[in-house]
Amino acid sequence: MSAGVALLRIGSFSWLWRPRTALACAALAGIGLLLAIVLLGTGTLAFTPAEVVGALLGGGDNPMAERVVRGLRLPRVVTAACVGAALGMAGAIFQSISRNALGSPDIIGFTTGAATGAIVQIILFGAGPFAVSLAAVLSGIGTAALVFLLALKGRVTGGYRLVLVGIGVGATLAGVNTVLLVASDLDRSVSAQIWLAGSLTARSWSHAVPAALSLVLIAPIALLHARRLALLEMGDDAASQLGVAVERTRLATVMTAVGLTAMATAATGPIAFIALAGPQLARRLCRSPDVPLISGAAMGAVLLLAADLISQRFPSGFNLPIGLTTGLLGGIYLLWRLTRDEKV
Repeated sequence: MSAGVALLRIGSFSWLWRPRTALACAALAGIGLLLAIVLLGTGTLAFTPAEVVGALLGGGDNPMAERVVRGLRLPRVVTAACVGAALGMAGAIFQSISRNALGSPDIIGFTTGAATGAIVQIILFGAGPFAVSLAAVLSGIGTAALVFLLALKGRVTGGYRLVLVGIGVGATLAGVNTVLLVASDLDRSVSAQIWLAGSLTARSWSHAVPAALSLVLIAPIALLHARRLALLEMGDDAASQLGVAVERTRLATVMTAVGLTAMATAATGPIAFIALAGPQLARRLCRSPDVPLISGAAMGAVLLLAADLISQRFPSGFNLPIGLTTGLLGGIYLLWRLTRDEKV
């Protein structure tokens, strides 16, 4: 066996050597592609799958389909897929670090922190989309740094302490967000509330391209830490004995997950449920001891695309914001987990 193949077997991409995981990822990719085709044909102007494929390939005989599908709907679908994948991967990292199924950026408070920066820009400065997105990214990173520093005790953070501190910081920032919304004038408060609902409406290539580039740039960092994350799940002492720099790995992976979460929040606003359920469902599907980074990302993309389809085809013709749709699904999912008496 060559040195390169041996490195792959023990390194970050060991999931490729597990047939069930590879098959699950391929199946999720296929489901995501089907959902994307259906979404591209869904709307006021409905198109058949054949017309959608023809419009994407540029060989169709329906000019209207090509303009609508490629110019209006494709950026929305690409944004949804990238945001879902980023949240799924971020959730896998947070759950691995905390060794807790509730260790997602929604629960720990990083999403709330990103929202705080956006609300401040909207309410206090009346900023535009770019400034709001930049503020969400910077605020998310700042919240992560604060949580990490507050969780330090004797130069050690600890998974559960990180979760508890994150919940406390998130609750505080949620209160700050509420005060800002109540104290502001009505128009800006409504704008902020719309942003907080999370939305894929009117997403263009100016949203899709940064989301895709951020995912391409940040995801490899997570994959390079996959093996060390798996060892961290055994406990800090065991991981340290196996040669893992525990705190350095925890800091690097937390910041990676925060970057993914902040990018997703900047592109669409806060999206609940995906980071929580995506990695758990992927782990159940793959039945693998590895941290479900790739499968969690694929599951996250599928879940968000499916939620977008549900929101667009909601009964009575009412288009729900995607953040509210995923929030409803997340509540149902949590109730299902609790009624099964499973450890969460």
